[in-house]
Amino acid sequence: MKRRVIAAAIALTLGLTATACGDDSGDSGGKDGATDGKGKTLTVWIMEGTNPDARPFFKEAAAAFEKKTGAKIKVEYQQWATANRKFTTAIAGGADQVPDVAEVGTTWVPQFAETKALVDVTDEVEESGLTDDLVEGLKDAGTLDGKQYGMPWYAGVRSILYRKDIFEKHDIKPPTTWKELQEAAKTLKAKEPKLLSFPVAGGAEMFAAPFIWGAGGELAKQEGDSWKSAINSPEAIKGIEFYTDLATKDKVSPAKVNTWTEKEVGDAWKKGEIAMSVSGNWTPKAFVDENPELEGKLGAVPIPGPDGGMSRSFLGGSYLSTFDTDKKELAWEFVKMLTTGEFAAKWAQQTNYFPGQNSELEKVAAKKDPLVEPFAQQMLEAGATVPKTESYGKIQAAQVVPGMIQSIITGKASVKEAADKAAQQMDDIFAKDK
Repeated sequence: MKRRVIAAAIALTLGLTATACGDDSGDSGGKDGATDGKGKTLTVWIMEGTNPDARPFFKEAAAAFEKKTGAKIKVEYQQWATANRKFTTAIAGGADQVPDVAEVGTTWVPQFAETKALVDVTDEVEESGLTDDLVEGLKDAGTLDGKQYGMPWYAGVRSILYRKDIFEKHDIKPPTTWKELQEAAKTLKAKEPKLLSFPVAGGAEMFAAPFIWGAGGELAKQEGDSWKSAINSPEAIKGIEFYTDLATKDKVSPAKVNTWTEKEVGDAWKKGEIAMSVSGNWTPKAFVDENPELEGKLGAVPIPGPDGGMSRSFLGGSYLSTFDTDKKELAWEFVKMLTTGEFAAKWAQQTNYFPGQNSELEKVAAKKDPLVEPFAQQMLEAGATVPKTESYGKIQAAQVVPGMIQSIITGKASVKEAADKAAQQMDDIFAKDK
């Protein structure tokens, strides 16, 4: 009963945005109800870095799919930082430029669905008996105007990851307020100068966002049918100031981190160079797999609020999506295989992400893993999303928030100046999309 309550709560709390996938036209049926794909090849775009090494997984999945349908799978790995632009370029080029199946970041659904490049799979999901088992928030995030544009693949949330052994060595308590986070980072800098005590990664938007939300700010607000930036509100500025002061005033984050993305922070964790940082629930396993010396040395806590409680943190993840090509039905078969049953369970186990189905989520919640529970608590009680609008995908592609943070921590602009500039950039994009 407890497992079901936890799963249901997570399902109700997830307010994500998502993307994409097939429909009921395309290829003829094959044996055992499978689509006949003999002589055909599906092009699949997958983001680099979710799984420490996704190639063995997809090799196994491709072999199983070829055995079932006769079709081959060609996987092309993409970088998150450039993927949005690559998708939009491919969509503009037409059906022969887009992939048949793609991993699509949850915040990109409105942007891509509006182009009509994604395929409505509402009927396919219903006919497959999957509708009632999907995590509700993920399902809703991929549903626009009553139409579902994909299958949830995985979801994640960011909290604070720290070196438990280092904290115990110096009698540092895991932070429960912003002041405690600041003091812990300063103590780590003094006691462990060879380690990065708390990287303020200029290229990582979702490292900065929790402090904006934690201070009571928002990235943008909807006014009627329009959106307007809120990133330069007094509340947002308070959060931005606390986060960037860690680098500019407290000096706990060196200059080399100024342009780092989450990938660079992860690489440093794997090398044993970090004492504490914002990090995703999928990362502890990946770090230990890469660096076994970290086994048993990691701890996690939710991102604290200014005076206690929790700052909200972005709930994100991916859909597996089909694009409007001549292999839509075959593509849907591959999506369904990866997002249900054996392969869905394997992916969740290998990545440490939260799965998109309630039945699989219950299994994760039941494990009581100390490196999972704090993230689940963050997801349950303090999840947040970016504005659910086509325009915000363009704002992210333009690197507006990272550009703001980088201009502050490099000393090129004050917090107010940088926030005002970012707000104007956002509003210009919102205005163009009216």
